Amino acid sequence: MKIFFTAEYDEEQLKPLYEMGEVVKDGWAIGLPKMQEEELMEKSADADIIITSYDDITRAVIENAPNLKLIACTRATPVNVDMAAAKERGIPVIYTPGRNSDTTAEMTVGLMLSIARKIPMAYKALKEGKFTADPNAQKVTKEGLKVDMVWDMEPGSPYMVFKGTQLHGKTLGIVGYGSIGRRVGKIARAFGMELLIYDPFLCPIDLEEVGVKKAEKLEDLMKNADFITCHMKITPETTGIISREMIALMKPTAYFINSSRGAILDEEALIDALREKRIAGAAFDVYAKEPIASNHPYITELDNVVITPHIAGATDDVLVNHTKQIVADVKRFAEGRRMLYEYR
Repeated sequence: MKIFFTAEYDEEQLKPLYEMGEVVKDGWAIGLPKMQEEELMEKSADADIIITSYDDITRAVIENAPNLKLIACTRATPVNVDMAAAKERGIPVIYTPGRNSDTTAEMTVGLMLSIARKIPMAYKALKEGKFTADPNAQKVTKEGLKVDMVWDMEPGSPYMVFKGTQLHGKTLGIVGYGSIGRRVGKIARAFGMELLIYDPFLCPIDLEEVGVKKAEKLEDLMKNADFITCHMKITPETTGIISREMIALMKPTAYFINSSRGAILDEEALIDALREKRIAGAAFDVYAKEPIASNHPYITELDNVVITPHIAGATDDVLVNHTKQIVADVKRFAEGRRMLYEYR
């Protein structure tokens, strides 16, 4: 059995795969760029199994591989696989749901803390030499007192410039309560936050816990949450769900967080709200167009936003997780057993 392998991976977890057939690594797996269709067609033509992360498994690639029996994609959704073409050939597609749920949830809470306490802004100021002392300066403590450090209350002092808000006691609105949303909620509860959940597929009986409530309407969540975080896949129903009208309902003290997909948000409306200080701030790992443009208002203009370059899932642990999932399911496939992660 020939396994054409272009995925990110963890070597230790991959070792059992070597016992199942000839593993040919190429592309991303050996540090090369994403393959073009023609190259992928040529190199995978005699493969029984294709395992990839980001290469486009198009109809042409599938039809050019007569021996192909299984496609594996190490992502939470196999968006780069032509599912219709695979189905026509009767080729199952496996994927790795939940591989980065913990990682993304932690990043989401990190973004919340960063914007609430203005951590990146304070870091940047210190690196630029602001609010620092002369290396030769010596502070004298008066007799009978202990060493102390107090900033004054002038508008330009860091105590005032970087004054933020704590998470404890605040309400976190979670839009989408799936694998990642639930993990974000669990961490937030440890901070002492209350949860307000909007998910039309969620039964209220699943939330029978003090401090956790379901919002029957998205409008209710937008009006009442102190922090709002979104964790949804892109569908016709979720595209643009955080609309200008929804943003207008937010408290002036509220923060918006998005580490899911840029398409769920009316980005221009959110920029207007930040520009006009109608909300307290926002933090993003995803954008309407990616990579984010160098002249985007988040970069060039707004000082009440924290941004990162779509890295919520970028940890070594994710590679360990999805390699385990794929290898285990390939083994099940080879043994004729039901696979755990077949995409339907």
